[in-house]
Amino acid sequence: MTITGGCLCGEVRYDCKEESGGGHCHCIDCRKSSGTGHGSHMIVPEAAFEVSGNVKFFDKPADSGNMVSRGFCPNCGSPVYSRNSGMPGMVFVRASSLDDLEAFKPQMVVYTDRAASWDHMDASLPRFAAMPAFEDRPEEFRRGDQRQSG
Repeated sequence: MTITGGCLCGEVRYDCKEESGGGHCHCIDCRKSSGTGHGSHMIVPEAAFEVSGNVKFFDKPADSGNMVSRGFCPNCGSPVYSRNSGMPGMVFVRASSLDDLEAFKPQMVVYTDRAASWDHMDASLPRFAAMPAFEDRPEEFRRGDQRQSG
């Protein structure tokens, strides 16, 4: 299985050899960096992720204090992927950058207490007011990387 994607102008491209879950996030930073009501992220083990092209990063601490480095194309500005210092070894691919949007299978919705009233999610997904502790996340999500703790 290879999942591919990239930025709007095509300068940045990536291949994912596997994925480890993902979800939708309504935190302020995801909303502002996405330009809409939430960010959708597919989690990929870093060893299974290969990127080509120039990616620029913007670093900002999350509510947890972990540093989130958001990667985007410096030419067209498209957000492509991010890293979180609290989850080493994983990258968070923006679902909007996938070539096949159906490759993304969200497993939860986080920061629902910050969601805009007009941004509706699949009601069948587990919902959390903030970022849940690792052990409180859906089982499918936890199976993706047993090394994660936060």
